[in-house]
Amino acid sequence: MEVAKIIKEKLGTIVDVRSYDEFSGGHVVGSINIPLNEIPKRIDELRTLKGPLVLCCASGNRSGQAQLFLTEHGIESYNGGSWLDVNYHQSKIE
Repeated sequence: MEVAKIIKEKLGTIVDVRSYDEFSGGHVVGSINIPLNEIPKRIDELRTLKGPLVLCCASGNRSGQAQLFLTEHGIESYNGGSWLDVNYHQSKIE
């Protein structure tokens, strides 16, 4: 599924995997913050979120790592790349 479509049609949840400090400095409205290093211990919480998950971070590197981990654990997720890119897609919602 295409990330832009998931965001535009509000089909899933946006998860920002940056640190709490980075997230508090700016983030996508409506996204939740679960830092990359907390993903493994919060896997049960992630399973309860409306899927698919769109993951974002600063550049797409950490969200890519999270996406690989979550996919290996059976959670449908997509690397949205930079939170600014995800924010751009969300800004196009009418």
